[in-house]
Amino acid sequence: MAHPNIALMEGLRKAAAGLVNGNYYAWGHHGACNCGHLLQATTKLTKEEIVTYAHTGTGEWTELAQETCSVSDAPINLLLKKLQDLGLTPTDIHNLEYLEDRDVLNRLPGGFRWLRRNVREHVVLYFETMATMLEEKLLNDIEISYSALMSQEELIVSKESV
Repeated sequence: MAHPNIALMEGLRKAAAGLVNGNYYAWGHHGACNCGHLLQATTKLTKEEIVTYAHTGTGEWTELAQETCSVSDAPINLLLKKLQDLGLTPTDIHNLEYLEDRDVLNRLPGGFRWLRRNVREHVVLYFETMATMLEEKLLNDIEISYSALMSQEELIVSKESV
């Protein structure tokens, strides 16, 4: 599962909002598909620039993510590095493009159901659900050491006053 972080959550929500507001969407277009919209939302790249970089490799995002070389300077690796820097693995990239992560699908409002990768409303729902799921995971992973925030005397006094 993707590494939960604020940049990824904000990017998913920004991409979803852009789709809701009518941004061009075409699943077969590297710059305007699911991953393309996330890249637009988290970088300053346009859909045209994303297509130019993506066409230096062959295949769809799934194949591109599996074939990346971390030591190459090929432009497609720039795009894949941006997605990986957001906390996504090659499997996450595949799931994002095809709307297939079972954890996300299990958390959909109304319960589990399959979504279609090329339906704008399904992409919006998936992005928003994934962002919420990552946010919950991030919040659950936060540990607060109250003893580091307060002295032992303050802790004892605050416990006694409850």
